[in-house]
Amino acid sequence: MAQLDYQTAFHLAPIGLVLSRDRVIEDCNDAVARIFRCDRASLIGQSFRVLYPSPDEFERIGERIAPIMTAHGSYADDRIMKRADGELFWCHVTGRALERHAPLAAGVWTFEDLSATRRVAVELTPREREVAAQLATGKTSKQIGRALDISSRTVDIYRARLMRKFGTGNATELLQRLLGH
Repeated sequence: MAQLDYQTAFHLAPIGLVLSRDRVIEDCNDAVARIFRCDRASLIGQSFRVLYPSPDEFERIGERIAPIMTAHGSYADDRIMKRADGELFWCHVTGRALERHAPLAAGVWTFEDLSATRRVAVELTPREREVAAQLATGKTSKQIGRALDISSRTVDIYRARLMRKFGTGNATELLQRLLGH
C-alpha cells in the first residue's frame, strides 16, 4: 500500500495548490498545471503575474489582498485569470498567509477552474474584468467602489459598459450572464 504523507497529498489534491513567497510560485501541484495548461516545472519560480490577464490586474489585486489578509488571515475571490495559451477564464482563488502581519510574504493558495459553469464571453478591459468579478459576488456599486478604490459613480459607468457589451437590458440580466446562466 502506498504511503500517504503531506507531499503526496499536496500533489494528488483534486484542487490546484500553490506554495508562494513574495508572490512567486515556490511549488505547485499538477492540478494547477492542468488549470493553466502548462508544465508544473514551468510555473515554479515564476511570479503570479504570469497567471493574470495584465500586469495592472496583478498589481491592483495584490494591493487589495494585503489589507484583507492582514485583517482576516485569508483572502478569496472569483476573478478572470489567463492560461498559458492566452485563454481567459473564471477562477476561484483562495489564499492564507503563513504570517498574518506579512500577508504576501509566504502563503498557501488554491485555484479552482470555474470555466465549466462560467464563460468569459466578451472582450473586457482589465478594469471591466475587476468590476465584473465584484458584480458577480452581488456587491453594490458603493461596496465595489470601496473594494476597487474608485467612486460608486465610476462603478455605475463600468456597469453600463458591461451591460452594453453583454447585450443586457438590466443589472439582473447582466448578473445572469456573468454567472453563466
